[in-house]
Amino acid sequence: MMKKKHPQNQAFDFALVEKWLETYFLDPLTSYYDQTQFQIDLFETDHEWIVEAILNDYEISDIRVFIEEKKLTITAIKHPPSRTHHKRSRSIEFPFYIKEQDITASFTNGVLEVFISKTKKGSGKNRYITLP
Repeated sequence: MMKKKHPQNQAFDFALVEKWLETYFLDPLTSYYDQTQFQIDLFETDHEWIVEAILNDYEISDIRVFIEEKKLTITAIKHPPSRTHHKRSRSIEFPFYIKEQDITASFTNGVLEVFISKTKKGSGKNRYITLP
């Protein structure tokens, strides 16, 4: 009987990921940052992780998405800055190297969606993700 081969970048430790998700959503700082910075939700499909950020008060040109090792950082800065709109930033540290994955993003109607592929390999470098 032959073993089924899985792509190297799809070899996630699902128990570790499940524990990470539980810890993330139960962390009181998650709720605090949802209220003081901007709200973030995490979703999982068969093929990707989806990070959704609610950025109603910002334009696409105000938003930066940076990938570094295991960390995704979303920063929103209103241009020009004002008293009511200052820099807002959130980071999510994943339990695996996301820089190795293919990552795309879209911004529609105040909602930023970052798609982290489970199966497609990315550049393997720290990088900014271009918003279309």
